[in-house]
Amino acid sequence: MRLGINLGYWGAGMDGDNLAVAQEADRLGYDVCWAAEAYGSDVPTVLAWVAAQTERIDVGSAIMQIPARQPAMTAMTAATLDSLTKGRFRLGLGVSGPQVSEGWYGVKFDKPLSRTREYVEIVRKAMSRERLSYEGAHWTLPLPDGPGKPIKLTVHPEREHIPLYIAAIGPKNLEQTGEIADGALLIFPSAEHLEETAIQHIRAGREKAGKTMDGFDVCPTLPIALGEDVNALADMFRPYTALYVGGMGSRKQNFYNQLAQRMGYEKEAAEIQDKYLSGDKPGAAAAVPHQLIDSTTLLGTVDRIAEKMQAYAAAGVTTLTLSPAGFTLDERVAALRAGTEALERAGLA
Repeated sequence: MRLGINLGYWGAGMDGDNLAVAQEADRLGYDVCWAAEAYGSDVPTVLAWVAAQTERIDVGSAIMQIPARQPAMTAMTAATLDSLTKGRFRLGLGVSGPQVSEGWYGVKFDKPLSRTREYVEIVRKAMSRERLSYEGAHWTLPLPDGPGKPIKLTVHPEREHIPLYIAAIGPKNLEQTGEIADGALLIFPSAEHLEETAIQHIRAGREKAGKTMDGFDVCPTLPIALGEDVNALADMFRPYTALYVGGMGSRKQNFYNQLAQRMGYEKEAAEIQDKYLSGDKPGAAAAVPHQLIDSTTLLGTVDRIAEKMQAYAAAGVTTLTLSPAGFTLDERVAALRAGTEALERAGLA
């Protein structure tokens, strides 16, 4: 099992620390460094900055938002980053959510599965440097009855095939991801529930495409925090978990709330959402079960983290992405180093 790191969003006041964390991960032999975007920092700029100041570690978008860019633009960006990094780029895509898609980008959040499928097909075709023509429900290239003509990408990517990941949560999205992508970016993954909430759906998609799980990268992100008091460490993540389970999306369309329900927390997920949407954020955080936090994070001593890593490897994880938590750079670096030590103690390095 390989290790990655996720720097999250840029511009939150820790940019210098984030770069130092990426450089330490590079030195420690981490496999990939992911960065995110929502409606603040954009991913390509951050990844270019990190890649220019690291040597070996891959850089990946977790995620580039599909409503933010036309697919041909995404192909251009991917090819450019792959060329500049000498083959260290990984392209992660996702549809975002209805509030961001429609409120920030002005793109209707409808038919996300078919939109994603078409998007991936166009991106792959463009990156292969074929002359780009496409007829679908969401995109037609070139536009009919106009001056446009099929053209091809002028930039040569470093590799013929740039790894393509999709951020997926729901069963249908996970199945399609297994069918059309090289990897899946997962969030709030519980080793105990990973087969039923994710792997079985990805496997079904792979089988649909006539493929096995071999070579497919199952890549969940987990916060990691080092310490003796697991309860105190878990409390650090109550606001984070409450935000996603209670406040991401709308009452009717919150993918993270639905995931918590599929993990057996139906009553708790409803309570967290009710309190969060009513404005009681402290109450929502208090309502998050300790077990939900503990099962979706890596908390405690190095030995305890090593045991949990073994469980994730047994569940089918191939790249475990860590989000090192801490109030200082030293604490985050210590968590990063604990990750590599735990991997070795688990016999997974």
